[in-house]
Amino acid sequence: CCYKNLEDLGLELSFPETNSSLILVRKVPMCFMEREANELRRKRQPITRSIVEEFIQEQIELVQTTGGRAQGTLPLTFLKVLASQACHGAIKFNEHLTLEETCRLIEALSSCKLPFQCAHGRPSMLPLADIDHLQQEKQPKPNLTRLRKMVRAWQLFGK
Repeated sequence: CCYKNLEDLGLELSFPETNSSLILVRKVPMCFMEREANELRRKRQPITRSIVEEFIQEQIELVQTTGGRAQGTLPLTFLKVLASQACHGAIKFNEHLTLEETCRLIEALSSCKLPFQCAHGRPSMLPLADIDHLQQEKQPKPNLTRLRKMVRAWQLFGK
């Protein structure tokens, strides 16, 4: 009942008549193959089969719970694969950027809904200091208690 939906997402299946429990996978979404390539480059085990199995199981459960009526959202399996790809391709701590690259990055982050965390929810940036007060004539004393609390919160959040 969801064959067309799966095909629209890039998963092409066939069901041989000789074996009712067998599913042949003829085509998988490109993001699954890109994830597989990343894993193999890192000398890890192939994962496409497990991702496809998880995806098919997710779709079966969706059909069972909704009668095949729930469609239109990106499946959780896709979201996990895409989140993983986003993190693996991200700029890492201590990686050097030019001023131009930094400006482009800040501009891109300013258009994000959640610029302070990665796709998995991990912190992606940390405020170092509030410098807005530097342009004022009378400079207030720093609130060290507040800064300590902020640092402690970031430390706890990072763990």
